[in-house]
Amino acid sequence: MHYSDSRVEIVKVVVGPMDNNVYIVRCRETGDAVLVDAANEHEQLLELCRTLGVRRVLETHGHWDHIQAVPQLRDAGYDVGVTAADAAMLPSYDTVLEDDSVIEVGKLRLHTIATPGHTPGSMCFSIEGSPVLLSGDTLFPGGAGNTTFEGGSFPTIIESIETRLFAPFSPDTIVMPGHGTDTTIGTERPHLDEWVARGW
Repeated sequence: MHYSDSRVEIVKVVVGPMDNNVYIVRCRETGDAVLVDAANEHEQLLELCRTLGVRRVLETHGHWDHIQAVPQLRDAGYDVGVTAADAAMLPSYDTVLEDDSVIEVGKLRLHTIATPGHTPGSMCFSIEGSPVLLSGDTLFPGGAGNTTFEGGSFPTIIESIETRLFAPFSPDTIVMPGHGTDTTIGTERPHLDEWVARGW
């Protein structure tokens, strides 16, 4: 167990050659769950899906290291959602995720937050009533995600982080990134000017 409170349980596994974080967000009341980023090692992810009540898969973005297990999970019957801007990066998908919408997971409500910059369609997810933000590759401990890939934009990711993550979320919000360890909004917010000056 990576995180739990009265409403939610989050299981984290690290998979693949890029050490991708995969999160299973589970409603404690109903047992329903979603998997965030079907990155790799599909057999392990399928076992977790079956064991933990996963109903669908949500992708934070379309980069290859976050989607390697998508075909196998779709073949097993799991709906895969991704933003329209990143959909062409996936071999296949089922649902288009839209900004500022709500995804119900049992009694949980996940809010979608478009945070373009790492990719044109990067998206974060917050859990209503819990201090958790699943940031994908938008925000890491120590800075913004890499924007040197095709479609990336450093000014765009900085604006996304400043206006869509730092402004609305409290300092104690736990940030669970696509790679590496957790951080908090309060830890990262004071360093925004340094990132801008650094230029990445």
